[in-house]
Amino acid sequence: MLINQKVMSTPTQIDQSYHKVITTIESCKNKKQLEGAHYMVNNFKKLYKNVGYPKVLSYNLDRKLDKQLWQL
Repeated sequence: MLINQKVMSTPTQIDQSYHKVITTIESCKNKKQLEGAHYMVNNFKKLYKNVGYPKVLSYNLDRKLDKQLWQL
């Protein structure tokens, strides 16, 4: 009988990629770096399009990119 045991889920490849792109966007200090982050976002979308990733991830990446651009 399992009592008080937590089930630890391992992050999937899409989770790892998503967080890597988010971290990259957050670390951008100028527009040149944001251009690179923009390419990362597009590559993420192309790579995971065939897998059927949740569209909310795409929306969040676009919002994060726009927000970072306005902060510069």
